[in-house]
Amino acid sequence: MDEKTEELRDIFLDTTGGDTVTERQEEGHGSLADEGDAAERLSDLVARMRERYEFDSDWSDDDLVRLVRLYFDDGDDAAIADDLGVSEEAVFDARMDLHLVRESDREAPFDFSRLRSLVVDEVPLAERAAALDADEELVARYSAVAAADARSTRANDRFRDEFADLLAEQDLKGGHTGDAREDGLREAAEDIETNVSF
Repeated sequence: MDEKTEELRDIFLDTTGGDTVTERQEEGHGSLADEGDAAERLSDLVARMRERYEFDSDWSDDDLVRLVRLYFDDGDDAAIADDLGVSEEAVFDARMDLHLVRESDREAPFDFSRLRSLVVDEVPLAERAAALDADEELVARYSAVAAADARSTRANDRFRDEFADLLAEQDLKGGHTGDAREDGLREAAEDIETNVSF
């Protein structure tokens, strides 16, 4: 043991009052969820949202969980509707219930921020449509988006973020990191120039 190491050891002994530097480590369970646990946690989140908010859709919790999974698998409404055997409009309504708003949902043919203000001020739909000089049906759809955004914001985007975190954990558990590593190595290897002469 050199002089510096002895000094550090003495400081450690003085401050901790003990001479054991390491502790026995116990095997932990880890934080990554298995498939059954993930499904249960997703169901719990959906049930909590149902208790807190009045859903427009009449879907079962199981179907809503399937929608969440498909949504975070980058499924668009048409693909999700096809997979679940429902209409795209039904998928849209269920997504709004679950605060799953896409950026494209906000791309209105009128000033969306103005609509958002009208929704917050609880201006009747007909007056909103007149103020925006737009069709009522179109304004109703974008109003649903604005209302879902408002609910999500009031909840600090907690539910959407929890869905995303949980499914990201599940992806890691499922080995998606291995695929990413392989893809990264393949790309790196493609850039290597080989100049071998025998």
